[in-house]
Amino acid sequence: MVLTRRRVRNAAIVAGVVLLHGAALRAMQRNGSTAAPPEIIVPVAIVVERMRAQSMAPATAPESETPPKRERTPESAATSLPPAPSARESLPARKPRTEPGHNPKRHTRQAPPRKPAARPPKRQMPETRADAASPSQSSASAVPTPAATVAAPAAAATPVTQPSASAAYLNNPAPPYPRTSRRLGESGRVVIRVLIDADGRAREARIAHSSGYARLDQAALEAARDRWRYKPGTRGGVPQAMWFDVPINFVLD
Repeated sequence: MVLTRRRVRNAAIVAGVVLLHGAALRAMQRNGSTAAPPEIIVPVAIVVERMRAQSMAPATAPESETPPKRERTPESAATSLPPAPSARESLPARKPRTEPGHNPKRHTRQAPPRKPAARPPKRQMPETRADAASPSQSSASAVPTPAATVAAPAAAATPVTQPSASAAYLNNPAPPYPRTSRRLGESGRVVIRVLIDADGRAREARIAHSSGYARLDQAALEAARDRWRYKPGTRGGVPQAMWFDVPINFVLD
């Protein structure tokens, strides 16, 4: 019985809503409008959903009825849209009207900066005459004398004399030719680098360039280091220890 009463009541509500909807449509047709008010459409969807939910629910459900929830109407959606720009905002800004005889550039024109007064040039006629009268004096003061330029490097540089082993009075004997090298036909040129002391003796000696044969190199090294005397090198006329290269040739007869 309870279920049939609810169905009858819901059917009556639906019929009333449909009648109201038809009356609204007639009124709109008379007034010439085509848009339906959203307040009438929303309750229809809510009533249908309630009828479906009640028909699917069991018979032992409580009789307490919950009020239908109103869904968001199109009016709220319409209110969320940004307002359309007004006609005043869409129009471009008008340019200020200027009178025909008014020129704004004349008022904004700045006066040109004042240039400082130019000073009168100094008279240089007497100075130029004095310079023209004595050109030899200015050239002599600007260019140094050649005697001074030559004397400066001569005083700075110190004469250096290299050592020597070719003096006739030294009587340096020729190094002995090794017999094995002579029998084998070995020959060549040896360069011995000798550190000659201030007294003309060899303090140190080494082979700077080999002849390709160890016997010839050793014979040249012993002769240049142990038997020979040298003329020491000098710097500014003073004997000093210096390195000197001594070439020795071994040639077969």
